[in-house]
Amino acid sequence: MTTKPNLSKLKAITSGAIGNLVEWYDWYAYAAFSIYFAPVFFPGKDATANLLNTAGIFAVGFLMRPIGGWLFGSLADRRGRKWAMTLSVLLMSFGSLAIALTPGYSRIGIAAPIILLLARLLQGLSVGGEYGTAATYLSEMAGASNRGFYSSFQYVTLIGGQLLAVGIQLLMQYVFFSAEQMTEWAWRIPFFIGALLSVTAFYLRRNMEETSAFQHSDQKATQRGSLKALWQHPRSVMIVAGLTLGGTLAFYTYTTYMQKFLVNTVHLAKEKATLLSFLSLLIYAAIQPLFGAWSDRIGRKPLLIGFGVAGTLLTVPIMTTIAHTQALVPVFLLMMLALLIVSGYTSINAVVKAELFPAEIRALGVGFPYAVTVALFGGTAEYLALWFKNSGHENGYYWYATGCIFISLLVYLFMKDTKKTSLIEEEGISNIERN
Repeated sequence: MTTKPNLSKLKAITSGAIGNLVEWYDWYAYAAFSIYFAPVFFPGKDATANLLNTAGIFAVGFLMRPIGGWLFGSLADRRGRKWAMTLSVLLMSFGSLAIALTPGYSRIGIAAPIILLLARLLQGLSVGGEYGTAATYLSEMAGASNRGFYSSFQYVTLIGGQLLAVGIQLLMQYVFFSAEQMTEWAWRIPFFIGALLSVTAFYLRRNMEETSAFQHSDQKATQRGSLKALWQHPRSVMIVAGLTLGGTLAFYTYTTYMQKFLVNTVHLAKEKATLLSFLSLLIYAAIQPLFGAWSDRIGRKPLLIGFGVAGTLLTVPIMTTIAHTQALVPVFLLMMLALLIVSGYTSINAVVKAELFPAEIRALGVGFPYAVTVALFGGTAEYLALWFKNSGHENGYYWYATGCIFISLLVYLFMKDTKKTSLIEEEGISNIERN
């Protein structure tokens, strides 16, 4: 293969991934800055109670993700991956702008948290559609020999969105604003940034190339992109839900919730917790392609089983040790161990799901059952963790996470290796790969 096609393929995949980064930045900005705006929307002196309120809205936002997974997955299978991805990133900009402009409880009362909730629901709809369409697009753009490597960039950009949110938070904390200013008004700035980035990503996605897998699929199929067609693949739907269960819970525990865990349980300063989160996520993002490339060599199943076994055995020891350790280096190393373990899932879960379905139902098949599972388990992870802490039984959450990972391990053990049984056919590779 010549250099030119390789560069062209990289450009196409980059165009598809950049919007993913922006979408997840907007999504995670809420989680990163909630430690500052929680008292603005929910007045009260109990920090844990305020965080519970914002975490509740974070969880409710996940309820829209199955609707987004269904709506945008169906659109992607019927009208094209590019069309659905362009629309989803535009919706995200509206949600971010609404959060940035909403006055606090002291000015408009109960309307403040209601508007916050509505904006979060809109963001949930958008990001619910993003996962399935982006996973499908990246998987279809790559050739069979390096599909794990290229599709891993979905989580590079997903984590990159979180990194961007945390990075902006670090700059604001250490360089530009005092703690008082962050709480009073500066927390709004990241949401303005998110709205502007979403508009930029919208224009980038308008120029993306459509995948040949979609173009060469049966355009006249009457049930393409429908739930009726999806239920013709019940085993694949159950596999998507089962392999997502433990992975999404572990991911949100070690990324989104970890920053609050370091502040609320370990009692680190907010600035130190943010710095540790940023450094760990930076390394975490960098290793995703390594795991993806590894799966192209040895298969997807060994990596999933590795995550399942290590997650089942080590989640309780890791979380318990972090909770009783305040020295920064040991805490950081334990965080990295946890993220290394969960990489066995995050780096390849998108391509595994895409390889389970034919092109006519792929985006919906990837996005909808994933979104339902994430809404039930990933979206409630932070709320349940805080609830366990508030009830005085914080370690109960560690065992809950362990149980969910173990259930997924059983799925990994009995499923086929999708690298060997992929339904993404060679004739579905993009035109870039052909030329």
